[in-house]
Amino acid sequence: MDTSKYSVGYYRAPGAHYKWVQKDHVEKAPRWCSVDLRDGNQSLVIPMSLEEKLEFYKLLLKVGFKEIEVGFPAASETEYEFLRTLIDNDMIPQDVTVQVLTQCREHIIRKTFDACKGAPNAIIHFYNSTSVAQREQVFRKSKEEIKQIAVDGAKLVKKLAAEYEGNFRFEYSPESFTGTEPEYALEVCNAVLDVLEPSETNNVIINLPVTVEMSLPHVYASQVEYMCENLKYREHVTVSLHPHNDRGTGVADTELALLAGADRVEGTLFGNGERTGNVDIITLAMNMYSHGVDPMLDFTNMPEIVETYEKCTRMHVYERSPYAGSLVFAAFSGSHQDAIAKGMKWREEQNLHRWNVPYIPIDPKDISRTYDADVIRVNSQSGKGGIGYLLEQAHGYNLPAKMREHFSYTCKGVSDHEHRELKSEDVLSIFQSHYLNVTAPISITALRFTKQDGVVQVDVTFCRDGVQTDMTATGNGSINAVSSALKAFTSANCKVKEYTQHSLQGQDSGSTAAAYIGIAQTDGTMYWGAGTDTDITRAGINALLSAYNNMIRE
Repeated sequence: MDTSKYSVGYYRAPGAHYKWVQKDHVEKAPRWCSVDLRDGNQSLVIPMSLEEKLEFYKLLLKVGFKEIEVGFPAASETEYEFLRTLIDNDMIPQDVTVQVLTQCREHIIRKTFDACKGAPNAIIHFYNSTSVAQREQVFRKSKEEIKQIAVDGAKLVKKLAAEYEGNFRFEYSPESFTGTEPEYALEVCNAVLDVLEPSETNNVIINLPVTVEMSLPHVYASQVEYMCENLKYREHVTVSLHPHNDRGTGVADTELALLAGADRVEGTLFGNGERTGNVDIITLAMNMYSHGVDPMLDFTNMPEIVETYEKCTRMHVYERSPYAGSLVFAAFSGSHQDAIAKGMKWREEQNLHRWNVPYIPIDPKDISRTYDADVIRVNSQSGKGGIGYLLEQAHGYNLPAKMREHFSYTCKGVSDHEHRELKSEDVLSIFQSHYLNVTAPISITALRFTKQDGVVQVDVTFCRDGVQTDMTATGNGSINAVSSALKAFTSANCKVKEYTQHSLQGQDSGSTAAAYIGIAQTDGTMYWGAGTDTDITRAGINALLSAYNNMIRE
């Protein structure tokens, strides 16, 4: 790989501009502008149809965007028709502003205003490229000539806004800002502002796009801080960001630039955009949320957002995409599952509101994800803590610790043998078939207890291989008596080493009690069984019988 053809292609802001370093998090949400329907749409192999754009537009409104760039109406009939559909059908709420993009070219600006006629609230976003590479290679114009393009564009949008019906605001972008000398970008932006004359009733947006990422995020932050400190009319100017993700640091660019004084962010859901994409607004907003800052966007139904996005764009949300991916909360590792399960239990025991569970930065339920399906995932790498937690949370069975370990090896063995992940229903099925109310090879066909002087006598009929055998035994309790009968019937020298029970919450076909028993042979080998019944004693007997059957089967 030949590195000699590359060198630093960006320009540092003059002087020291590092006040943003002293801040440790974004303290309030910026103004958000979705560019999914323009920047995101133009990056698609098959751009969205009118119907798909309308469906996506409604999703953006539902999420809470108040500024939405709806297209480049001079670029195609679909773009033009979409904007007219919104205006003519009164589909723009009073508190929402649509935004349209246009180059600083007269015929394109005029067609843009034709498309925007009658808009209740619209931002005319005009731009021209100011970078060294574009000036030299594409336009072959001087700095003054490039600046004049921007000034002429500003004069025309200001003139047409006064002539056309509608409520218009202005946004200017020095495209390829990151490849432009900051002093020159400032000069061009201030020249545009002198034309547009920002005021208390005429707020103007200056957008500083990371058209191509060229530097580390801190360099961009310093450039933004320099612009914020030196733009004219600053109290009436909104400084906006439009980062792309060529270096994979679009989110970092944006967060540091917000610390540096920017007020507004243009981006897309899931970062869809040209090349490696635009900045991901979902990641940005949820990062704020995880710090206790209201992002002013509603992502409580993340699965619905993912579904609509994938349907309209034919793109796929990567499984590990922050917050929204199907596997971002998933823990397969046994040690991770154990820590998560204990963290969840701690929150429950301490009745905590504050979220601080190991490995999971936010509560999945906040974005309509579930613990059983999204957090604890079972495969051959999973551990006892996670598998036991999943069985308890999803199905109500709270196994004793040693039984959880035994059960986890059973589940992992199935996963490993079948080379697949086990779903919640699979885990339940394994528990039921291997441990719960096991009646083969031995079943009980009759059972009667009598009690005298503290001693319980049981008369029980066992059935094995179709042969019934009557047994009588005694013990200090019902389960102890049945245990004595089973010992005699099987000639097994086993002792009950562990017995736990709890009530079930409407689980297992109306059963109200669950019991778990572990029996040990003389060499210490343990066998486990579980039982359910409306009667807690019978549940324990079912568990005991299951343990003996597991011993025999093994």
